[in-house]
Amino acid sequence: MEHETNSAILCRGITKTFGPVVANDAVDLEVRYGEILALLGENGSGKTTLMNMLSGIYHPDRGQIFIDGRQVVIDSPVDAMELGIGMIHQHFKLVEVFTATENIILGTREKLQNPRALREQILELGRSVGLEVDPDKRVYDMSVSEKQTVEILKVLYRKARILILDEPTAVLTPQETDRLFAILRRMREQGCAIIIITPKLQEVLSLSDRVTILWRGKSIDTVQTAQTDARQLTELMVGRPVSLQIDRPQPPETPRTIMQVEGVSANLPDGAPALRQVSFDIRAGEILGVAGSGQKQLCEVLAGLWPVTGGRLLFGQEDLTGKNASRFAELGIRLGFVPEDRLGMGLVASMGMTDNMLLKSYRQAKGPFIDRGPAKALAQRLVEKLEIVTPGVETPVRLLSGGNVQKVLLGREIESSPTVLVTAYPVRGLDINSSYTVYDLLNEQKQQGVAVVFIGEDLDVLLELCDRILVLCHGQVTGIVDARNTTKEQVGLLMTDAHTSEEAVS
Repeated sequence: MEHETNSAILCRGITKTFGPVVANDAVDLEVRYGEILALLGENGSGKTTLMNMLSGIYHPDRGQIFIDGRQVVIDSPVDAMELGIGMIHQHFKLVEVFTATENIILGTREKLQNPRALREQILELGRSVGLEVDPDKRVYDMSVSEKQTVEILKVLYRKARILILDEPTAVLTPQETDRLFAILRRMREQGCAIIIITPKLQEVLSLSDRVTILWRGKSIDTVQTAQTDARQLTELMVGRPVSLQIDRPQPPETPRTIMQVEGVSANLPDGAPALRQVSFDIRAGEILGVAGSGQKQLCEVLAGLWPVTGGRLLFGQEDLTGKNASRFAELGIRLGFVPEDRLGMGLVASMGMTDNMLLKSYRQAKGPFIDRGPAKALAQRLVEKLEIVTPGVETPVRLLSGGNVQKVLLGREIESSPTVLVTAYPVRGLDINSSYTVYDLLNEQKQQGVAVVFIGEDLDVLLELCDRILVLCHGQVTGIVDARNTTKEQVGLLMTDAHTSEEAVS
């Protein structure tokens, strides 16, 4: 094949199984030097498994991998590094207490015998691709964008010319995303081969040159980005037409306030401020979006799981600050909570769906014995309603894919008929079809009068789904805006503006 002379990676018939599960089934993949290839697919389509084989974490059962036209065997991340392959994971692999320089050279043979020369070398590497970083800055003092810069410099320092990026924009503002894309385009111009995994079709269409689609472990097509659109890509991924529109129902004209947050402050474990005098209200029949830094702490404050250092959480005249869900229920508030940490905080990983359903209802049991029948019926109903892929409702949830785990957790909380539903990144890790299912479920809750708090990362989704958006910067409210009359760029600016704008609060 003529184009193979410029192939950075060429995969032929790659197959990987885990017991009876076929993760990759005779997958073909090619990425060329001087291009950005987007990799798309539903949850469970085999994207991560395939990339893990290219980065040396897994080994294929069958098939061939060619790097620069030469067949290779990648048995470890060290092998991948020596072949010029660098993977930048969604969750950064950095040592928080180390400086940028120490993280960049970690695992190499470099010695800190000449720190000045090493520092200049890193600065020059950054300048060559348009990356700016303070080599002496410690990771715990860095923004998300700066951490990502260090991750990219790590792989470039190791002479990587083939980069794999897993959802690199998940926690970036629009301005930071634009900056990252400019860097990736410059690296493409310098001849690098780049694979990007992202569920955001707008990013795929604006950044990539070609798109490879995986479906149920198979590579079903590779298309030129300039010759496709979001609808076609979605149909290829899902196997059927899918609506890409969030139908946002109108909130009540005079919404009823369920909770009031007044001047709440909270600290991180190290004592640094996480929230600074945050004030807003939560209204019935409305979806309130939350964007910016401090999201995690805010949602856990609302659930009574994060200690506050000041301010109050009010239900009428009742102070709920620091109260748990049981006290909420005594006052007539049924709290649904979908935390960021699904298996660490939301579900018990070693339990099946049935017992995880019981975690929400066992306190209502009368007598010393618990009837598992209703919980099992609920679990089976959720499997059908949300298309949860599981061998059975007694299978430990830790054995399910991340997307299916999220469906179990969200489904359980919605079925508890909440008054207030707090969701932290409810579509993180979900494919497009499943994401729109979640958006529909949240809108159903809204129409039933539930007050929904939606903490998300994708500003396009926040603007399309939510009624109002609370914007935080360094834990401080910089605006509460009407989502219907606000642009993504305006929200992004509020996320990076440290002062509180009284005019932005409505």
